[in-house]
Amino acid sequence: MSAPTDQGGLRARKKQRTRAALIDAGLDLFRANGYESTTIDEIAAAVDVSPRTFFRYFASKEDVALAKGAEFDDLVVDALADRPDGEPPLTALRHAVLGMLRAAADSDGVHRFLLTQHLITRTPALLAGNLRRSAAVEERLTGEIARRHGVDPDRDLRPRVLVGVVYAGLRIGLEAMCADPRRDVERMLELVERSIDLATAGLPERWGSDERTW
Repeated sequence: MSAPTDQGGLRARKKQRTRAALIDAGLDLFRANGYESTTIDEIAAAVDVSPRTFFRYFASKEDVALAKGAEFDDLVVDALADRPDGEPPLTALRHAVLGMLRAAADSDGVHRFLLTQHLITRTPALLAGNLRRSAAVEERLTGEIARRHGVDPDRDLRPRVLVGVVYAGLRIGLEAMCADPRRDVERMLELVERSIDLATAGLPERWGSDERTW
């Protein structure tokens, strides 16, 4: 009875490996040849799959370039949902972001993680897609913060403002890290944590009942 399950797990792992290989190949080609000059055919060929197979995983090469960011977004949303009930909003979101940043950097390596960030910031064609991705995850996090604290995000602006401020700190911290000569996880976490703390300085850990003030 275990064979079908085993085969299903094998297929899933193979698909995950192919997806990861396409991302890695795409990022390497973008770095070597430039984003605009790289074709989908070249990415597929680097992994020894057909363009048709490529499109089973990604709709465009933009999706390849932004895939790591999308994975990070999913991890942060899940991490926030897993934070202890009753934890203050800022504490929960801060821990979720910093914890998943460490996990992502440990998994991909800081140098590769930052190469992806640098690719996006210096490629105009990717900036719009990255802004859409950021807006989407901020909306998801806003909804989760609101749910955890029993407020209506359409009336109470605090969840949306909090997420926007924390993600502004994350973005600024990563930009600072891209310009930093050190390439280690601890330095990246230090810069991002400092940036988030500066961005959120003065915000209380717990909110009052009046939605017009913290």
